[in-house]
Amino acid sequence: MKSELVKKRIVDKNGKRTTVWKAEVSSDFSREKSVMDKLGLEGFNKPKATPSHDSKSHVVMAKEGNQTKLIRFGEQGASTAGAPKEGETDKMKKKRASFKARHAKNIARGKMSAAYWADKVKW
Repeated sequence: MKSELVKKRIVDKNGKRTTVWKAEVSSDFSREKSVMDKLGLEGFNKPKATPSHDSKSHVVMAKEGNQTKLIRFGEQGASTAGAPKEGETDKMKKKRASFKARHAKNIARGKMSAAYWADKVKW
């Protein structure tokens, strides 16, 4: 949230004009909205695949409270374990467990970390 002084012109009932400066608080996310529109994101905390990006496979505009952050995550072309599947091989189960163990601290940081989104979307 931003606080800024705004100039207001007031006309009283006698027709006298006065200028008043008021502090207004705005929660304008116009910059974030324009970035989201450019990337084709549907909203905050809604990840999207980016097949044309040179290195990262997904993007999300993460929002927690009033804080926002553009996060690119996931290796382009990586074979991830994905959601557990019926009849999944032991190799893929171990691959998923290794990722979660290796990145546990960063996943626990929450929505503002790339590891959180990689865990949620790709693993």
